[in-house]
Formats: sequence, C-alpha cells, structure tokens
Amino acid sequence: QLQLVESGGGLAQSGGSLRLSCVASRFIANYNIGWFREAPGKGLEGVSCISDSDGSTDYTESVKGRFTISRDNAKNTVYLQMNNLKPEDTARYYCAADLAENMLCVRDLNEYEDWGQGTQVTVSS
Repeated sequence: QLQLVESGGGLAQSGGSLRLSCVASRFIANYNIGWFREAPGKGLEGVSCISDSDGSTDYTESVKGRFTISRDNAKNTVYLQMNNLKPEDTARYYCAADLAENMLCVRDLNEYEDWGQGTQVTVSS
C-alpha cells in the first residue's frame, strides 16, 4: 500500500495562491495521481489528475486556467499549484494514487486505491 501525505494547505485570500504537495512513501512512476476535494455539505470532487505514462493531465472545468498539477517522480511528489483562488475552492484536498501501468488518468475516485489524509484549504473573500 502506498502512503500519501498532503501538505501546503492553509488560509488564503481570494485571488491568492497556494501550492499543495503530495509525498508518497515510495516510487510513484507507475501511478496515476489525482487531487480530489470535499467541500462542506458536498461530495468528493475530482479536481485534477496526472498520468504516469506521459504526464498528461486533466482538470475539472472550474479550475482550468487556475490550477496546475505536476509531478517529480525522483522526489515521489505531486504538486497542485492553485492560483487566483476563489471562496468556492474552500475544501479539504486529498491526493490519491492509482496503479495505472500506462493507462491515462481519470478523475473518478473509484479508480484510486490509496489515499492521503487531506489538507484543508480555506479561501476568504
């Protein structure tokens, strides 16, 4: 089982930026990694994912042009750069891993086997 630890959350003002990190306990080159979020009273939403095979990415519509996902396999780390934050981005953010073996990532939580504990992001207006 892959252990994942998120960090980088906190309080930001509307229009501000935060960078989330997801550090894995071991080599992640064969894993698709996804970022998900859960806002109060809402279900888990797939925010972004990055594929193991070619590094291709996918984003939910509401964050396109504002969030960027990237990975550094040498550091077993995936990042989520969040710019131009909005109050509606307030949520607990989780990273998750899918042993994909060259399949493109999808933002479907059912595809992911290993999950972190999450990091809280709060955006004030």
